Amino acid sequence: MHHPWQDPATPAATRAAELLSQMTLEEKLAQLVSIWPGSTSGEHLQQDDSQDAGTADDVAPMQSFLNDMPPDEDALLRAGLGQLTRPFGTAPVDPTEKARVLAEDQRRIASANRFGIPALVHEECLTGFTAWQATIFPTPLAWGAAFDPELVEHAARLIGASMRSVGIHQGLAPVLDVARDPRWGRTEETIGEDPYLVATIGTGYVRGLEAAGLVATLKHFAGHSASRAARNHGPVSIGPRELADVMLTPFEMALRDGGARSVMSAYHDIDGMPASADEWLLTTLLRDEWGFTGTVVSDYYAVSFLELNHNAAGSPGEAAGLALAAGLDVELPAQRCFGTPLLKAVQSGEVPEERVDRAVLRVLTQKAELGLLDADWSPAPSALADGATVELDPAPMREVARLLAEESVVLLANGTAEDGDGSGSGSGSGPALPLPPTARIAVVGPLADDPAAMLGCYTFPRHVGISHPELPLGVGIPTLLSSLRAELPAAGITHVKDKDELPRQAADGADVVVVVAADRSGLFGRGTSGEGCDALDLELPDGQGDLVDAALATGLPVVLVLLTGRPYALGRWEGRLAAAVQAFFPGEEGGGAVAGVLSGRVNPSGRLPIGVPRHTGAQPYTYLAPPLGLDDGASNIDPSPLYPFGHGLSYTSFAWEDASADAESVPTDGATTLRLTVTNTGARAGTEVVQLYLHDPVARTARPVNRLIGYARVELEPGASAQVRFAFHAELAAYTLAPGRRIVEPGDLELRLAASSGDIRHALPLTLTGAERVVGHDRALRCRTEVVRP
Repeated sequence: MHHPWQDPATPAATRAAELLSQMTLEEKLAQLVSIWPGSTSGEHLQQDDSQDAGTADDVAPMQSFLNDMPPDEDALLRAGLGQLTRPFGTAPVDPTEKARVLAEDQRRIASANRFGIPALVHEECLTGFTAWQATIFPTPLAWGAAFDPELVEHAARLIGASMRSVGIHQGLAPVLDVARDPRWGRTEETIGEDPYLVATIGTGYVRGLEAAGLVATLKHFAGHSASRAARNHGPVSIGPRELADVMLTPFEMALRDGGARSVMSAYHDIDGMPASADEWLLTTLLRDEWGFTGTVVSDYYAVSFLELNHNAAGSPGEAAGLALAAGLDVELPAQRCFGTPLLKAVQSGEVPEERVDRAVLRVLTQKAELGLLDADWSPAPSALADGATVELDPAPMREVARLLAEESVVLLANGTAEDGDGSGSGSGSGPALPLPPTARIAVVGPLADDPAAMLGCYTFPRHVGISHPELPLGVGIPTLLSSLRAELPAAGITHVKDKDELPRQAADGADVVVVVAADRSGLFGRGTSGEGCDALDLELPDGQGDLVDAALATGLPVVLVLLTGRPYALGRWEGRLAAAVQAFFPGEEGGGAVAGVLSGRVNPSGRLPIGVPRHTGAQPYTYLAPPLGLDDGASNIDPSPLYPFGHGLSYTSFAWEDASADAESVPTDGATTLRLTVTNTGARAGTEVVQLYLHDPVARTARPVNRLIGYARVELEPGASAQVRFAFHAELAAYTLAPGRRIVEPGDLELRLAASSGDIRHALPLTLTGAERVVGHDRALRCRTEVVRP
């Protein structure tokens, strides 16, 4: 017998409401919690373990979660189960065997409750599916450096399809936090320091996951990256304008244009209000103003932290009530507050059952959308159809990982080659890169021959595998040293393991020294970058600056290669390096990508998604500064970056000509089109990244001097030209005048076509006419671009 709520032809919300009406309170609450099999934190979080429970170093070997349960597992699951936490990503498991085990677990979960409802299964996917033997893509900061939302969307579609094929329904990605201070350990997880770049790239990732049938989860909502002193979980003190115009914009675009179906609440507080208990944030803004209808899930243990860290609740039940009232729907990763404590709070009348119903309706609606309530639902994963084995690192995924890695490598400096932004660099002897094919090269650096230099903290080897030193990496990850030897087989390449060996290399006739300065990612202080691995300053970690000094002391040309999760201050070597190359944890294909740039096989096209500081303590770190944030002579400290946001060099040259706008004035609700002809004037194919910035010379609040509002990658053969067109709408000039009031005001603007935020090539004046307008969630958020070839 089929029930109405099992009919896929009926709207998902209607099906969910019908099912909800038949549930007991215990059955409702079961849909709002998760079980984390294999974690030593189990189902519950003990108060004295609140800081460390469930981290990658604290999990037990993975099993079927039924093996972790008491003999009467049906009693535990009789009410149902909302979610299952990271069955692939908690410990090393064979993908084929795990897919079979997960399917069997889902059969048992569904058969144990009277409605036959399976669990929704979630996993991390910040750099690809965080599972053993799965493709490791570049970290999000590298996505930003690629300035290529279409390629990021393609990568996400492949990642989502891979996860869906083994029974995963929800991916905990992307991170849409806008980087504010690179000392923050999670800078590597961000897409960059500009909200428009974060929004467009992040929306591409969301589209890819959602197109593959995976629920994308936006995190961390909102403002998590603006913590005081860049400390993880630190309190946030930002004003409503900065929150609205910087922090919220990427979430708004990813929901409206990307179709994300889930949002993750954050750990921090803003001006004393914990984000996971903020009704304005999770309901008034997210749902009432933006129209979001999906689910809000907690960051791991965030509900418990309302009691244990914020002291905003006196018990688990009170914490559950606060979170539920704010609009949070699901407690992750395991039940502590939303289980028995919330049951007692509802039964006592402390928490209205209507709030439980509201959350359960959203969860069941999402399960209906995913097909988990269909009468013919089957747990059998498509990856095992016809007896197949699971392949999580197939050639097509490696190929996309390679393309994304290659596009993300940034050439910061190259001898006396034209920098374009006046930042000044080089040894005065002409371009040092590409390296000659027969060069004698001394490669130095503690991670030059270590795959760890390619991997961010949310890759499986660094997130989980680090606790299993006997475990193979699971995928091939060539080091930079091995990749460089493959790229330049005729070169004489020596690996220098110690700075004391460098003088001998000079005496033995080396032509160039390649210094590889790298981060080793980790979690909670067990790395130099990553979650909980915040930095006191921006000096190269682990004394690697001494390697650069020792290399320069040899008198040989020095090429600095950075494989890091954040930018580091490089001002002490300004003008002394022969060349500098930046890659942000470029993934399993990153060694070949960086070596390809060094050899010249790859013409670099990456652009900085975050500026490289000149000094370690200069503020502000972000380029989005008003005039008072720049060097105005009122302080002895110049905060100007060494290499600004958007900067990146190429092995070819480009001419920018015929810049124009179709109109010099438009109404405050109008639009115009900007045009620019770009020509490759060099001898080899290359890609130029044309960036469009907005300068508002007079406004009623202090505005950023430059703000990115559009960009386009332009691939050109030698001698070829293309016209880049930007469709500018006046609403792209909107800004928050007061909380809840975003305006487009009449007046003069300047639209700047630029190679970076510090390299303006053409400035086009534009006047907005007519009345001031108040705009809302339906305003124009992006500048549509078109590259037209003859």
